[in-house]
Amino acid sequence: QVHLLESGGGLVQPGGSLTLSCAASGSGFSFGSMGWYRQAPGKQRELVAAISGGGYTSVGTSVKGRVNIDRDNAKNTVTLEMKILSVGDTAVYYCHAEAFDDMGNKNDYWGPGTKVTVSS
Repeated sequence: QVHLLESGGGLVQPGGSLTLSCAASGSGFSFGSMGWYRQAPGKQRELVAAISGGGYTSVGTSVKGRVNIDRDNAKNTVTLEMKILSVGDTAVYYCHAEAFDDMGNKNDYWGPGTKVTVSS
């Protein structure tokens, strides 16, 4: 089974920054794309940023220019840095990972979510 352990989040002041980290684990699994999505109340879940094993990144339009995503393939960790936060960034942030089993089957896994509140 795959587990995603998220850290970071909490209360951030407008204009501030945050760092979210996620560590993936699972015996016999390898990991493809890893990244972060978010869901605000009453809205659909949306991409924040994702990164492939080869380092190719995808960034959501609402955060473009304000985020940096990086990963450590040896540790199966992904780190998101976001700056210049506003109230509109308030949401539950979810770590996502594509995991391949030893047969090459791919499944998507999600972390439990970490709440980010932007408020003064």
